[in-house]
Formats: sequence, C-alpha cells, structure tokens
Amino acid sequence: REIAGDDSLVDHIDCDLMDFDSVRAAADKLLEKNEPIDVLVNNAGIMATGDIATKDGYDIQMQTNHLSHFLLTARVWPLLEAAAAAKGEARVVQHSSGARRSAKTLLMDYVGKNGGNLGGDKNGFLPFTGARWQRYGQSKLANVAFCHALHDRIAAAGAASPSANIKSLVAHPGLSATNLQVKNAGEGVGHFGYKMIMKLAQSCEDGTSGIFRCTCDPEVESRQLYGPAKITGEAVLNDPATDIKKLPAPVLNEFWRASCDATGVTFFSEDPQ
Repeated sequence: REIAGDDSLVDHIDCDLMDFDSVRAAADKLLEKNEPIDVLVNNAGIMATGDIATKDGYDIQMQTNHLSHFLLTARVWPLLEAAAAAKGEARVVQHSSGARRSAKTLLMDYVGKNGGNLGGDKNGFLPFTGARWQRYGQSKLANVAFCHALHDRIAAAGAASPSANIKSLVAHPGLSATNLQVKNAGEGVGHFGYKMIMKLAQSCEDGTSGIFRCTCDPEVESRQLYGPAKITGEAVLNDPATDIKKLPAPVLNEFWRASCDATGVTFFSEDPQ
C-alpha cells in the first residue's frame, strides 16, 4: 500500500501456506469478491528448512512451495476462467529455482503425507547438499511439474473449454540475494562455501525478471520457463529438455493425483490422453 500510494490498488488477504484451512479461507475471500484474476503468481516459498510436518502432515517445504499453491489455484480457477473470457487470456505463474536440477525425478514420497520423515536435518559436506536441500529441490521440481501438468490438462480440455486461454508458465530467479537466504542462513544455508557463492548473486530486483516476463510479456507461450540462462543474468526462455526428461507423462499424472489427494480438490480429474 505504501508503494502504491493508493489503498484501492492493493488488497491484503491473509494466507498461511503451511495451513490448508488458511489457504481455503483466502480462496473463499477471493471468490466472495468475485473479481476476475488476470494473473495468479504462486511466488511464496521457504528453503532448506528442517524435516518438519505441517499441521496437515506434509513436509513444510512441499506444502508451502507447492501443495498450497496447487490448492489455491484449484479453488480460484473460476476467477481465472472469468478473466480469460473477458480479456482473451489469463495466466498462472509458478516460481521454481535452479535447485530443481538437483532432483533426478519427482518422488511421490515428498508429495505425500510424510512430513518429519524425509531424511532429517543434516547438511551435506558441500553447499546446497544434504536432506534439507533434497526436500527443497523436490519442491522446486514440483513447481515445474505443476506448470507442465496444468498446461497438458488445459490443452486436453480443448479449444471450447473455458480454460482454453489460460497460460501455464514457470519462472526461476537464478542466484539472487533475497530474504529467502537471510531467513534460512542460520540452519540450512549457514555454510562458509555458501556464503562465498552468494557473493556472486544478483540483486533481488533482478531476480524478479523471470516472473515479470511470465506475467507481462505478450509473446510468452504456455508451458515455458523464463529465468537466467546461467546462475545470474536477464530472464530468457530456458531449454525445457532436461525438465521434460525428468517429468514424463506417467510421473506428471501420478504427481497430479497425489496433489489432488493431498489438498482434497477435484481439479482436471482426467489424465491427458
């Protein structure tokens, strides 16, 4: 509100992503407002936290970084469809990370109700290694999987579907100096080597360029990922080949069903053919 300078431009709704009831309540408030959503950016996240279960029983990183975003998206989907009908397009943007590359594939144990039983809290010898980072990498690969699986389901629904003009996109920030590192430095990222690596980081503002392109660039296409080509730099279209290899259709379909089961929603219930 302070930056906007006009309270009418910003509307705050509480939403605790570690609590499915809070996410449902936030979605209900948005539905009550009944205002079309042009772009839903699922940006909030945590990193390299302890092996802890949420009150719902899921890993705190997977629930915060993916499952609650999945739930919110499913619940407010009619508002995205309304925007697409009124303006010809709407978008859903996930926010992944280069850490997704650490995961060879998406493992359903991390999506399931296994919080507190996913490897413990020990850090690895090298920066960005150990069970904390494995859980983070899984949650960030889940962001890409959500983008791909959602796109596939929108496409399968056909051109006559009210979802047809909703684009599913994903961004990543590269190595950026954000509060994500500051708030987690005491535990999962308090490694000397990590601190040296962070000297190479770009600014938080530069790290937002991937989200900015996915949100505003008129040329982007659904299922694309934008972010730095290397660890820092401008947001460009990333080659999807490695992510596609990690996320074949059977994995995406299983992941989608696991996400629906975890959040209790029916959302594009048929697997794409």
